[in-house]
Amino acid sequence: MLVLTTLIWGISFPVIKALTLVNRLLVPDAGGWFLSVGALAPRFIIAAALLALLRLRKGIMPTRAEFRQGVLIGLFASGGMLFQTDGLRFTEASISSFLTQFMAVLIPVWVTVRHRRNPGTLVWLCSAIVIIGVGILGRVDLHAFKLGRGEWETLVGSGFFAAQVITVGGNEEGAKRTGVVTLVMFLTQAALLSVFALATMPRLSALLVVWESPGWIALTAVLGVVCTLGAFTIMNAWQPKVAAPEAGLIYCLEPVSASFFALFLPTLVSGWTHIDYWNEHLSWTLFIGGGLILGANALLNVKLEED
Repeated sequence: MLVLTTLIWGISFPVIKALTLVNRLLVPDAGGWFLSVGALAPRFIIAAALLALLRLRKGIMPTRAEFRQGVLIGLFASGGMLFQTDGLRFTEASISSFLTQFMAVLIPVWVTVRHRRNPGTLVWLCSAIVIIGVGILGRVDLHAFKLGRGEWETLVGSGFFAAQVITVGGNEEGAKRTGVVTLVMFLTQAALLSVFALATMPRLSALLVVWESPGWIALTAVLGVVCTLGAFTIMNAWQPKVAAPEAGLIYCLEPVSASFFALFLPTLVSGWTHIDYWNEHLSWTLFIGGGLILGANALLNVKLEED
């Protein structure tokens, strides 16, 4: 189920990229922050509204533990997205993808320090293989690599994502309804990202003009229903059944999934949204880097099945 989550997240990368380009066409005087946040906030508003409707019969009022866990997950996820998005303005996308996957190392480090328990040699080995694989997949040039603002912000974002994974996996007493926790998470993200959108909008009409575009509405619906409501509902329901270090490694399949969908989705989307967005191409880095990430997860799943 977590692998399925990464497949759905892979769809979100070309969709968000396309939404950002559509936003630029519709609001040409907007800054980089608004173009990015304007593509993120609506997805959580839609997901929160739909999940609230779906859960009306089962109850949507959270317990104190469910509220606390949902808010924390929402805060960590929002922090990761905001730092990652801003970092992309100052570094290459390949570097951003590479540094974001450092959460696969940060999570077992946290487990070791916090619980004084070594997650195991295999987890550390798989973490190293994943980092190498992501580096090859993103064609990271270590000779040209430097830690500037973009790189540091991406690392901070990776820390937030690691905290999100750890919080989702926490079995907090009284937080038993994952659907309610997910709803609180969506509401938290919708509120925070909406505030950022309001703070960065060039004018009030910028929030309304996008709704006149059928392409923007369709992309936002896919992002909100499939990539947000679907993916995070699965994640929050099933991740607690897997230890956080293993879950962090599985989530590193995300760039492989994103690379696959980037082979054909951009042209399909650009055809009916009138944006200049081209497909990526198959390369040796996809096969070798993606193969290493898949191989690390295969090793990990052998361990999980034996356990």
